[in-house]
Amino acid sequence: MMYGIYNTYGWGYHIVGGLMMIVFWALFISLIVWIVREISGKHSKHPHHHAIEILKERYAKSEISKEEFEEKKKDLS
Repeated sequence: MMYGIYNTYGWGYHIVGGLMMIVFWALFISLIVWIVREISGKHSKHPHHHAIEILKERYAKSEISKEEFEEKKKDLS
């Protein structure tokens, strides 16, 4: 008499299979999120560009002198 795959192997394979499916989808979703973040540029590889923009704004608002601006810009480059 044949009991079938469910009776032969028990519930262990169902639990492991379910966990593997959860791991697969978690990795897949993480990959998609990572790709979207890289494409959108939220993780800029050049953070000093942001600092230079702030420096330009401060100079435009006359918060710093031209000498300070040039010195700080030189330090950032």
